[in-house]
Amino acid sequence: MSRIVLGVSGGVAAYKAALLLRALTESGHDVRVVPTPGALHFVGAATFEALSGNPVTTDVWSDVPEVAHVRIGQEADLVVVAPATADLLARAAMGRADDLLTATLLTAHCPVVFVPAMHTEMWLHPATQDNVATLRRRGAVVLPPAVGRLTGPDSGPGRLPEPADIAALAAVVLAGGADALAPDLAGRRVVISAGGTREPLDPVRYLGNRSSGKQGWALARVAAARGAAVVLVAANVELPAPFGVRVVPVGTAEELRSAVLTEAADADAVVMSAAVADFRPAAVAATKMKKGAASEPNSIPLVRNPDVLAELVTKRAPGQLVVGFAAETGDDDGDVLAHARAKLARKGCDLLVVNDVSGGQVFGRPENAAVVLASDGGSTEVPRGTKDAVAAAIWTAVTTRLGDRGER
Repeated sequence: MSRIVLGVSGGVAAYKAALLLRALTESGHDVRVVPTPGALHFVGAATFEALSGNPVTTDVWSDVPEVAHVRIGQEADLVVVAPATADLLARAAMGRADDLLTATLLTAHCPVVFVPAMHTEMWLHPATQDNVATLRRRGAVVLPPAVGRLTGPDSGPGRLPEPADIAALAAVVLAGGADALAPDLAGRRVVISAGGTREPLDPVRYLGNRSSGKQGWALARVAAARGAAVVLVAANVELPAPFGVRVVPVGTAEELRSAVLTEAADADAVVMSAAVADFRPAAVAATKMKKGAASEPNSIPLVRNPDVLAELVTKRAPGQLVVGFAAETGDDDGDVLAHARAKLARKGCDLLVVNDVSGGQVFGRPENAAVVLASDGGSTEVPRGTKDAVAAAIWTAVTTRLGDRGER
């Protein structure tokens, strides 16, 4: 069980902190909420105490014998400040210690994650951007804000990401430290495919697969957190869009091919995590096929779908990095990695992320494990963890190679 400090500063988005608190406690963490005095104008201390099971105070004069202003930060495994207002970011950057939260930030030896929320003008102001740069330079993680509806009619960058996204990214930092969300994709544009394509048989039925899209969603969420401009080509995925990500919905392999090739034209990296059907019916029935009817088929002829990954490799722009995925099982002809290495050579991509899917241990599950094979013969084993933690390891492998190629 990890000890997490949840700092809450005084913005209207503080109501989402209660939902984040529940998500963190339900994941088994011991959470201590440390609000600013302003935060309690939006959410009362009783709410945070009831959900966390821990006392809540805002000043350094409570619980004096326990030296709370020092002890809370010293004992934490992670500090998450959500929402982090412009004022809180400024005070943290200056090293102020004028309430319990800022004092805790000064004594924390663990990773610290700031999740900004404020009006667009405040976020874009040079003072705020300087404070963010200062905090990042000192090793803190400062997530980019979501884009969307703000207080009143305003809309733009400055919205707090959804609690589920914040909780998932907090788990990444707990597992891999602050470097797991380093802003090393800032200025990069990435395209990710996710989900599973569906090839219609008739107006009712289709050929599909078991991909849930969760790994692709995690890849998009982590890439956005690391500063990338992200396009997610989503095949039949019913999940809320990750913050900071533009989603392009598709259905079939042909639709996915068209969308990916269009979006990949100016991308720095393309990650093909979608499960694209290898085959589709040669013809689609105009009406539902029924048992016992004269039109009942004895067989369904199939034709090959285009190989989107191989086509991406042949059409990629100079310096573009292409990453494929391989969901494999072993058989009499070879084990999982033998099949994967053959696929890597056949497709010609730069990296191939290999999942052993035997026994149903990947599709739809909250966790994953992988081996990342490189075209130069390198191999990186990614241990079992949350799909966001696996995504972070994949992006680290990508950014290492993007750095070698330089900006396009």
